[in-house]
Amino acid sequence: MNIRLMEPFPADPAQEQRDLLARAAALAAMSALPEPDEVPSVTYRSAGRVLVVGNAAHALLHADRLAQSLPVTLLLTDAEAGGLPARAYPVFAPRAVAVAGWLGAFEARWQAAGQASQQGSFDLVLDLSASPLIATHQHPHGYYAPGQSEDARRAAVDELLDMVGEFEKPKYFIYKERLCAHSRNQRNGCSACIDICSAGAIAPAGERIRVNPYLCAGCGACTTVCPTGALAYAYPGASYTGTRLKAALRAFAEAGGRDPVVLLHSQADGAALLASHAGAGHALPGRMIPLALHHVASTGIDVWLSAIAYGAAGVTVLLTGAEAPQYAAALDQQMALAQAVLDGLGYAGPHVHLARVAAPDELETALRHAPRGAVPPEPATFHLALDKRNSLDYALEHLLRHAPVPATEIPLPAASPFGALQVKRDACSLCMACVGACPSGALQDGQALPQLRFIEKNCVQCGLCADTCPENAITLVPRLSFAETRNQPVVLNETEPFNCIRCGQPFGTLQMIENMLTRLSSHPAFADHLDRIRMCGDCRVRDMMQPGGELTVQLRRPV
Repeated sequence: MNIRLMEPFPADPAQEQRDLLARAAALAAMSALPEPDEVPSVTYRSAGRVLVVGNAAHALLHADRLAQSLPVTLLLTDAEAGGLPARAYPVFAPRAVAVAGWLGAFEARWQAAGQASQQGSFDLVLDLSASPLIATHQHPHGYYAPGQSEDARRAAVDELLDMVGEFEKPKYFIYKERLCAHSRNQRNGCSACIDICSAGAIAPAGERIRVNPYLCAGCGACTTVCPTGALAYAYPGASYTGTRLKAALRAFAEAGGRDPVVLLHSQADGAALLASHAGAGHALPGRMIPLALHHVASTGIDVWLSAIAYGAAGVTVLLTGAEAPQYAAALDQQMALAQAVLDGLGYAGPHVHLARVAAPDELETALRHAPRGAVPPEPATFHLALDKRNSLDYALEHLLRHAPVPATEIPLPAASPFGALQVKRDACSLCMACVGACPSGALQDGQALPQLRFIEKNCVQCGLCADTCPENAITLVPRLSFAETRNQPVVLNETEPFNCIRCGQPFGTLQMIENMLTRLSSHPAFADHLDRIRMCGDCRVRDMMQPGGELTVQLRRPV
């Protein structure tokens, strides 16, 4: 967000004092809430088997220290097989090393010059290579790649010495595979979660995805970009975050505060930056309500628009630079979508702000330019649901009801999770391949009628229908519709049914049969028997079984 577009308002000392008191009330309201429900946990077991990788100048010293307490295997990347140092633990001289896995379940492969490939299983890895062997932004638990700092290397060894036993972490996500729009019929649809995961924890699994809970680092970015809600964040869930927001904003308003801004920050790096900001003599503006999250990438348009509906004049998401770079891009995209909706409904903004700061002085500037957007005259009372699309429906309904400029349709940026479809009727044969590919029930057949129907509310713009269509007759139209018809099936295409020329039963459409006649007229199976194309499957088989395969029926005109 360009802060030049968000000029600070003139200071009002009296209102600032009211805002400070109101913020205290808001924080107290959040503190009074019960703790969120516990989530399932993921268990790791480590016997302390350590793999150390690096050159002799650095790795030997740390391997020797670890070996005093733990079983160690050392891969010296700059040693020759004939000149390995004598140690009580195994030492190898590899020329190629590969490592994968997580705490208690690492697998390593290496190969020395002129030797066969070797492998081993380990609980922990100390990687002192010039470039990390595991290149993901978020490293697996049990994998330490401290870089070139000797202090960081010693700290990593200190931690490794304690990494023996059983460990637990939350299972951060919930996956509802029935909602997943990843793939259908070997066609790729949505891969947003796979593309954004900084831990390499998500991979394709046929028509669905597979999330490895041992690699998942709990950032929640996958749930933010998921258009359907197939992936939901559970630590805590959106419903608990919504409860905190609603309690804080209600208390803030009742205490006389004005134009509150929710400041979302991480419990680790974000909280440390705020502490440094305070330590440098800076104070948060009174209207800023800080709300700590496990990771700031875990919230998106459902939470932000709900916060606006509850009365927040803005939402600021604090990035410190420690996040994976793709997270900032995804949050920018989500904010563009949220602001497009609010602009389309006539709410003067901006309302959302992505603050990229790494130092207290930068944070001070960013907070002075926090958003101060228009809000509904009445705060919403709905509760955020675990289901993302339901929460968005609640928020959008409230924002529309009080919109300064009620809209029927709002154009949205490309790749938005809402939209319509355009179908070229002269090209569409009503083969219904798109209906079979649609993961959200947005496309439906006409049951007994040759019709293609569409429910816009259900569409997530995954593109599977367009990619599946053999006639290239479908185009995505990103938009948000508030028309009454968005919840109802509308007919995108229909045609005259075609009846079998032998038994008279309907089995296709006139356009489909005409297309087949054109395409199959030279096919050996039909070249001398084109009327078989005009028959249903049963009659076609009967005709082929007749001596000579000659037609013996009186032809009918289709009705």
